[in-house]
Amino acid sequence: MAKFVDQEFVEYVIKSIVDHADEVSTDRKIDEMGVLLTLKVNPADMGQVIGRQGSTARAIRTLLRVIGAKHNARVNFKIEEPEGGRVPRREDASVSAPKNVDQVVDELQL
Repeated sequence: MAKFVDQEFVEYVIKSIVDHADEVSTDRKIDEMGVLLTLKVNPADMGQVIGRQGSTARAIRTLLRVIGAKHNARVNFKIEEPEGGRVPRREDASVSAPKNVDQVVDELQL
């Protein structure tokens, strides 16, 4: 299947920022509203794709509007949410859960 400029752009950008580039796929559909690009990524990469407060996804949508305007098309971008909803963040070994007062007293062995 032939890839289009907008689809190739999204795949290139997303594969550059995620950890599991081999699991990136896009689907392109055309309807009366314009072009709809649907992105599927590994659930662990969702945070990287969306960015802090949605900044990365917003930037990709802005660039897609520019590409669409250049080719006389309205391009919409949808990020498909993984099955089962959101994936919890990986626990960092250096950061532990907050302790309550009883745990702190037990550690001090007072």
